[in-house]
Amino acid sequence: MVELRMVRSSRRLRFRIREWFLIQACLMMALSAVGCASSLSRMADGRTSYLHGDFETARLSLEKAAKNHRLADTAQLDLAMIELADGHPQKAEERLRRLRDHFDALPAVAPIGATVSMATDDRSRQFRPSDYEQVLVRTLLAISSLARDGSDAEAYTLQSIAKSESLGKTPPAITPYLRGILREATYHDFDDATKAYAQVAAINPMFAPAGEDIARASGGSHSQPGHGVLYVVAFTGQGPVLESVEASTTSAALSIASSVWSAEVFKVDQDKSSGLPASLPNIATVKVPEVVIPPSEIAAVGVTVDRKVFGATQTLTDVGQLAVEQNQAEMPMIMARAIVRRAFKEATVTAAARGINLDGRQASMFQFAVASAWASLEKADTRCWSLLPREFQVFRVELPEGDHLVRYAPIAARGVEIGQAIEQVVNIEDGRNTYRFVIAPDRKVSIVNPKE
Repeated sequence: MVELRMVRSSRRLRFRIREWFLIQACLMMALSAVGCASSLSRMADGRTSYLHGDFETARLSLEKAAKNHRLADTAQLDLAMIELADGHPQKAEERLRRLRDHFDALPAVAPIGATVSMATDDRSRQFRPSDYEQVLVRTLLAISSLARDGSDAEAYTLQSIAKSESLGKTPPAITPYLRGILREATYHDFDDATKAYAQVAAINPMFAPAGEDIARASGGSHSQPGHGVLYVVAFTGQGPVLESVEASTTSAALSIASSVWSAEVFKVDQDKSSGLPASLPNIATVKVPEVVIPPSEIAAVGVTVDRKVFGATQTLTDVGQLAVEQNQAEMPMIMARAIVRRAFKEATVTAAARGINLDGRQASMFQFAVASAWASLEKADTRCWSLLPREFQVFRVELPEGDHLVRYAPIAARGVEIGQAIEQVVNIEDGRNTYRFVIAPDRKVSIVNPKE
């Protein structure tokens, strides 16, 4: 009799624990949603200010958002972009170095059914940049260095290419292109420059200037006597962001989720006291992140020198396409996590209903109401490096040494100027490269003018 009472007591305790867990999880989700919504609003405000060229307001908004530990890393990435745009490439470089080292130091990816994310959603997981974001951290380090003195730019391009290879990816074309122009400028490594330009052509066959670059480098020529080279690197258009959407589950995701459910996380077949069903319930849809490319009118940046139109920047790397491809590659695992999480929540609600002695219609109503409320609080993880451009573009022009008035104008797809152009005097040195970085998310363009 004593033994029977102990068994019943143990069961009641287990049910109460499940009931407490359910209540706490719902409260945690609700409170988290309030705090996260406020920080997300600041992130959105910062992005809007950046697009309008108000870098100081953007910085203040993102610094506040960075105080939320879940958004800290993505806010830091965006702050680096703002520092670069606002003429502080050294600060941007220092911040990106810290982020590079931080991301590299992260432990191996946590199990798909990590306890915290089971109670909440993927937003509670440690932020891990996508492969293309990890590579572009190093590419932006090279650009930040070039915007300053270029002393570490080549090393950063090598790091970016090495990171791509370690991830089993092809580097973005802008990275070997930067390496090519740096090797060419040494006057001793034209072979390396030729190989780099050939890699650019292989990665992006649509980049027409690559053929001229290969011919020039293979011929051992940097520029005409008495001339230097101006490289205009444009950060064109609004880059990819993630939005939470409801998506139908796929067979690939269900297969992964089923394996995790039965073997890796809950060990149902070994722990019969868990109360969890041996197989996944039927889950038709889950919330997942979808890549969205915000519309922007700008297609390129027109370059005019001394009142003469020379041309416009051309696309080297389509960041939006990189984001789409990465999202597609990660989707089965993202969806599997969401499936397992939904199944876990439904099982927890069912156990809680039993724990408070509900059955029949009451149990069904309770399960539907609580499970629906819990599911409604869940969102997909939409954290990303939101201030990356839609495209990295470039324009190369040889100019006589001396001062030149250079005009940069936002150009629409139909070939007409939109918004307001900006002018500056650029000094060209004989036989040297000069770099100008244009921030052009839409109609308003700005130049990176180092203030340090």
